[in-house]
Amino acid sequence: MAGHSHWAGIKHKKALIDNKRGKVWSKLSRAIIVAAKAGGGDPDTNLRLRYAINDAKAVSMPKDNIERAIKKGTGELEGGSFDEVLYEGYGPGGVAILCEILTDNRNRTAPEVRKIFEIAGGNLGATGCVAWMFERKGVVVIDGGQTDEEKLLELAMEAGAEDVRSLDGKFEVISDPNDFGNVQEALQQAGIETEMCELNRIPNDTIDLDVETARKVLKMVEKLDDHDDVQKVASNFNLPEEVMKELEMDV
Repeated sequence: MAGHSHWAGIKHKKALIDNKRGKVWSKLSRAIIVAAKAGGGDPDTNLRLRYAINDAKAVSMPKDNIERAIKKGTGELEGGSFDEVLYEGYGPGGVAILCEILTDNRNRTAPEVRKIFEIAGGNLGATGCVAWMFERKGVVVIDGGQTDEEKLLELAMEAGAEDVRSLDGKFEVISDPNDFGNVQEALQQAGIETEMCELNRIPNDTIDLDVETARKVLKMVEKLDDHDDVQKVASNFNLPEEVMKELEMDV
């Protein structure tokens, strides 16, 4: 798992236990609204909406909140107007950063995101400047104690997965977005619990960071992730094992 995946896992666990649950729910509500607006309010026929609902349930978002977000998306309730935007640029050490944004006011969001980049020593770039470095993939993270790699590989590949990776006692299952639902269903039917399940942007290549640069990049990513309008942050950094160990001492 490259640095982006480490961060995704950390972020996912934080979302379950931190005191910013209201902010997490707010972001997930937006994702549900936009998904319902784009493809209708039935998760059985709207795969994007199904994934958004699954993400919401994973952090114990109340059913009423989910249903209200769906109705906003379908127009049954007011308040469902958000633009989808990609902001992209470079952070410390030349790390590529890609932010998926849902905003109701681009004139507010753009300067706020630009400021986060600049304070970190990076810069917000033009459209397309780093997006070409990433591919959209389904990512599932599984605790390695539940199954062995050979069985998981066979199960995942039969369901359409592209790759299964092993690192630090965990498995990461990568799939094309079109096969992501089949992979999730196959794992569920096999009784395998997942630590993280989401569509993500995976870098084609990664940049190894030293400790000081890693601290700066992680601080920047956390600032972006905390912004209300930022749904997801992808980057192409990798944290070598010795860097990870030193960073863990900071916690």
